[in-house]
Amino acid sequence: MESVTSATEQPETSAARRPAAVPRLIATDLDGTLLRDDKTVSERTVAALAAAEAAGIEVFFVTGRPARWMDVVSDHVHGHGLAICANGAAVVDLRDGARFVDVRPLERADALAVVHAVRAAAPGSSFAVERTTGIHYEPEYPPFFLDPGAVVAPAEKLLAEDSGYTEPILKLLASHPDLGPDEFLTIARAAAGEHGSFTRSSPTALLEISGPGVSKASTLAQCCAERGISPEEVVAFGDMPNDLEMLGWAGTAYAMANAHPDVLAVTTHHTAANTEDGVAAVIERILEARAAEELR
Repeated sequence: MESVTSATEQPETSAARRPAAVPRLIATDLDGTLLRDDKTVSERTVAALAAAEAAGIEVFFVTGRPARWMDVVSDHVHGHGLAICANGAAVVDLRDGARFVDVRPLERADALAVVHAVRAAAPGSSFAVERTTGIHYEPEYPPFFLDPGAVVAPAEKLLAEDSGYTEPILKLLASHPDLGPDEFLTIARAAAGEHGSFTRSSPTALLEISGPGVSKASTLAQCCAERGISPEEVVAFGDMPNDLEMLGWAGTAYAMANAHPDVLAVTTHHTAANTEDGVAAVIERILEARAAEELR
């Protein structure tokens, strides 16, 4: 990714403020990035997103959230109305009740292999299964967000061929009560990396496992290819390890000031924290630069 000084530490030069190519698409994570800590979108950010779309720049929300948790931004979609959910496992139409447009599932056999391998490598692990219709989890799994439609049962039963569940699996979630988040991620990848794409976005030891090759980056790349948009024409924003591939793929990528150390280390464009409208600040500069170019 292009090198640039931190927007939060010192003023950017005019060359650093101008992307390598005129952006055609903005891809932004939600939690810890676009959303404030109270899970709202500030008025400044709402205005910046609308201004970007009015200027002909498409905006894609790219998140680990399931489709049913997208109500926080559904009022702020413009243009196409699409969002990438579940770390790339689904593309949904927010204008049509979060209808699934495309699904890239985790196959049942791979999900079972992950459960067995991770349980053996990290005893005490518990699991949840996120399908297109909702989440189900094991008795030991911490129900951080209670879903009234959830079924509680061992993962092997939830994933059994005769379980009665035929809906696609978007991702598997794995939790550990004692391990550190990054330690758990390292152990799980080593144990079962061939069966899925492992990442995390929570401050706790909670892993998210998608199908092999499925990530925010790969699904975003697919959506951009369908529109004839190159990586150099994409500006991306993120804060956690599940954003790393997307930030590495985009031609211009920004880490939030509140980002995970690994994200800050590899992303040389930095912006203000999610609580300080860091995404909006960059969009405003992009639009100002475009307006200045048009006046020349």
